[in-house]
Amino acid sequence: QVQLVESGGGSVQAGGSLRLSCTASGFTYIRYCMGWFRQAPGKEREKIAHFYRNTGSIRVADSVKGRFTIAHDNAKSTLYLDLNSLKPEDTAMYYCAAGRAVDYVTCSKSTRTDFGYWGQGTQVTVSE
Repeated sequence: QVQLVESGGGSVQAGGSLRLSCTASGFTYIRYCMGWFRQAPGKEREKIAHFYRNTGSIRVADSVKGRFTIAHDNAKSTLYLDLNSLKPEDTAMYYCAAGRAVDYVTCSKSTRTDFGYWGQGTQVTVSE
């Protein structure tokens, strides 16, 4: 049974930083994709980054590129999302997700419905 456990959210002032963590367990294969999503009140859930376990490939969405970075620690089975230069519009619930993917192209094209496993979410609140 795959499980994803998130941590690291909180409240910060604009310009501040946070690190989110997502620890995965239960995977018996390495062809899977992990993604970070966020959902602000009244808005669609948005994919902001993804990681393909088989190759270690990563990508951050253009909307947050230059401010957010992701990294994976294989030994800890943990995916990190570093949020820097935070803005009030970054306020949202942040989710980690995972799902099977045959290759990196599949992972990169994946959308919300392609991920079968989800973390519990962690709230990020950025004030002026």
